[in-house]
Amino acid sequence: MKKIAITTLGCKVNQYESAAFQTGFEAAGCVMVCAKETADIIVINTCAVTAKAGTQSRQAVRQLMRRHPDAKIVITGCYAQMEAQELLTMIDKPLCIVGNGNKDRLVQAALSDSPCDLTMLMGQISRKKEICRLPVRHFADRTRACLRVQDGCQNFCTYCIVPYTRGPSRSLPLDEVLDQAAVFASEGHKEMVVTGIHVGQYGKDLQEGSDCVELMRRLCLAHPEVRFRLSSIEPMEISDELLTLMADQKNFMPHLHIPLQSGDDTILAHMNRGYSSKEFRQTVEICRERLPEAAIGIDVLVGFPGETEQQFANTCTLLEELDCTYLHVFPYSRREGTLAATFDQQVPQAVKDERVARLRRLDAAKKEQFYTNHMGTTRPVLVEHKRDPDGRLRGFTDNYIPVSFPGPKTLMNTLTAVSLESVSATQVNGRSSDEDNAG
Repeated sequence: MKKIAITTLGCKVNQYESAAFQTGFEAAGCVMVCAKETADIIVINTCAVTAKAGTQSRQAVRQLMRRHPDAKIVITGCYAQMEAQELLTMIDKPLCIVGNGNKDRLVQAALSDSPCDLTMLMGQISRKKEICRLPVRHFADRTRACLRVQDGCQNFCTYCIVPYTRGPSRSLPLDEVLDQAAVFASEGHKEMVVTGIHVGQYGKDLQEGSDCVELMRRLCLAHPEVRFRLSSIEPMEISDELLTLMADQKNFMPHLHIPLQSGDDTILAHMNRGYSSKEFRQTVEICRERLPEAAIGIDVLVGFPGETEQQFANTCTLLEELDCTYLHVFPYSRREGTLAATFDQQVPQAVKDERVARLRRLDAAKKEQFYTNHMGTTRPVLVEHKRDPDGRLRGFTDNYIPVSFPGPKTLMNTLTAVSLESVSATQVNGRSSDEDNAG
């Protein structure tokens, strides 16, 4: 039996795809091991969304090759798609590179005794018309499963390499999504995160007429015992129908993650984001009005070429005034092959670092305020498989508040009502009603 180790960098879509690789290897009779153990085949699922992610991908390849000099190395993911030639130059041994459009053939290529056909496996991602079929049996050691329903993006934001590494938007037909969700439910997963590269575009390439709202409705109705969470959605794709469904459907978690990127209209236009700061503000205000207790997360990209102090201040002002829960803050990363890489007035790294630090302080304050607002309430928590460093149970509420609390192992992977009692650092301390009853 061949021993396989899989290392995954990057997004939830990569996590899903790596789980599919594991399913395929296990079906072929292979044994999965961690990357620190001896392995016959090493699979590295890379990321390239930022320059830092690309660097981490290169480092992972080098480290794993040194650790496993005799193993077959299989590299896939966005960095492999974008920098295949660099990898071939960097590595002086036979190498298997599998493009994003052919990940459904990775297991076969990895187990084959013959050399990889690089032309066949890489292909031209921009010409892909259908999503790769990548069935998954289960997410090992994870309470929640990522449910990939869509791949690709054609927005071509000027800073983003993803349309070039993932290709155009392609959706998994609704019946196949429902089949995959049924498998996860049968495996005991109590929560599924519906994910993709551009989930809001789900169904637009299909003939069946389904869309993101219909997708979520069908999933929630098919599995009332499972919590469903939407990974991310563009501001102008948040419809009244989506908010109504989230408010009415008890297993559609009240949690929205919305990319802003900048609060300045000139920068937004240069980014090719397709909305104004006013429109974004109105979207968040509607979300908060319709879903008062929902978690609302916002992505922000700091230091875009030409971003002045005033333009950054406009972003800060908007975020300070919005009733949101948390911020995901990223420094702009120059990516060769994108339009923004050609722009003048690249912002110095020290300036980007200072701006990132300022917004991360705001993120901490937003989280603390949101958590504090919920003190004294009781909310359903899905308990994780692993305890926190202090030995307490941990999990997330429906509205994405991380909670730690004392309790027995029997509560793991169950939904339990937890009263939120105090805030400390980045989490909330609580007490389970099951523990109270046991006492």
